[in-house]
Amino acid sequence: MKHLLPLFAALLLMASCATQKQVSYFQDIKVQTDSVSTQQKLPPEITLRVEDKISIIVSSKNPELAALFNMPYTTRVLGNTSEQVSSSNQGTVGYIVKGDGTIDFPVLGSIYVAGMTRDQVSAYIKQELISRNLVNDPVVTVEFVNLKYSIMGEVKSPGMYSITRDRVTILDAISQAGDMTINGKRDNVLVLRPDTVGQLYAYQVDMRSYENVVNSPVYYIHQNDYIYVEPNKKRANESTVNGNTVRSVSFWISIASFLTSLSTTIRVFTRP
Repeated sequence: MKHLLPLFAALLLMASCATQKQVSYFQDIKVQTDSVSTQQKLPPEITLRVEDKISIIVSSKNPELAALFNMPYTTRVLGNTSEQVSSSNQGTVGYIVKGDGTIDFPVLGSIYVAGMTRDQVSAYIKQELISRNLVNDPVVTVEFVNLKYSIMGEVKSPGMYSITRDRVTILDAISQAGDMTINGKRDNVLVLRPDTVGQLYAYQVDMRSYENVVNSPVYYIHQNDYIYVEPNKKRANESTVNGNTVRSVSFWISIASFLTSLSTTIRVFTRP
């Protein structure tokens, strides 16, 4: 038995090395050692699509004038203070991008916003208000309301998550979901991305490779993306077997325990 111990140790070492290669992120990353870094171009920001919902708030030194360009509000008095709340009964106040890519904005009318970023929508409305002599000092704030992505499979907290920033990476998405579980396949993260007419396109990302991740067309997540972390073979087998099949861990533990007991019993009865 003693001569088998080195073999067992070697097998355990090989197994641990293989496991590390399967679960470690960014195995090919080159760490920056000097103090000078190259400046990278800013990535494309999220642009608006049909059925996206945004909120637009116009502010000015003249609040009564600015109120003409905001959703209807009512004033609620709370003690010695007051606050403005939406009088709409349709939930969160906002503008939904229609099928033709436009929104209906107070006074300005129909505005084409499909394909625009938040900053572009804000700049356009501000320019229109000033050029038409409607508001001299407008401050236009645009926020996302219903933009989301979904993450499924072997992550700690699968589900649907809101997009509140102009840029969300696949690293942000996985981190938001609590990271992949130990049973998630790092080399085959699938991203399904719908186009403007709903056609899905599939992309595969190897999270073990830094170069593969940052150069992927889905490194930056878009609204309505679906991220799926595939389970490894161990996890897949666990979902299809029960405690009595030869592929289950409990089965092999029981066999090992039985053989140990049998060996002990044989030694006891065969002693001279």
